[in-house]
Parts: sequence; C-alpha cells; structure tokens
Amino acid sequence: MTGADDLRRAALALDGTTEAPHFDRAAFKVKRIYVTLAADGATANFKFSPDEQALKCEVAPDAFAPVPNAWGRQGWTTATLSALTQAELDDALAVAWRHALPAPRRR
Repeated sequence: MTGADDLRRAALALDGTTEAPHFDRAAFKVKRIYVTLAADGATANFKFSPDEQALKCEVAPDAFAPVPNAWGRQGWTTATLSALTQAELDDALAVAWRHALPAPRRR
C-alpha cells in the first residue's frame, strides 16, 4: 500500500524530475509531464502508451483504470495509490518517466 508521500519521493528520485503545480494537481515532469498527483493524494494519473495502459489495467484492475476521456485514449491512466505496492508504484513511475525524457538529438 502506497500513498502521496511515496509517489513524491520516488518520482523526485528519477533523474531530472521536477515538481510543479498543474491546475489542482501536483505535476512531475522531465521535459514533459509524466505523472500528476491528485490534491487529496489518493490517486495519480500516469502517462503510459495505450499498450502499456492495457497491460496495467488487465494485470491490476483494482489499481489502474484509463482516464475516462480523450486523455485516456492517449494512454493516461489513473492509479489508486493505496492499491499499489511500492514495487508496482516504482515500475509505473519508471515506465511513465521514460515517456517524458527529451528525444535524442539528431545530427
């Protein structure tokens, strides 16, 4: 079982991550936002690919669900933090974090 403090600590440990307000949520980003934390600390929205989202929702339906709008069709996924182990939270953060990294420079 994890919570907002666990998410904040683990996200900020990922290289280049900063935290900033994003509407009524806290956003964690590198070049782009990869996870937002609800104001009440109970849920977080992660940026996954649609395939990653489908896998997370199939494997842990009590913890993950697509955001119910166009954002969800792009892979944004809501997680109930209390339903995640620390290992599941760390994995979800790492997957989402990779989507936020800057693209490699092209020559």
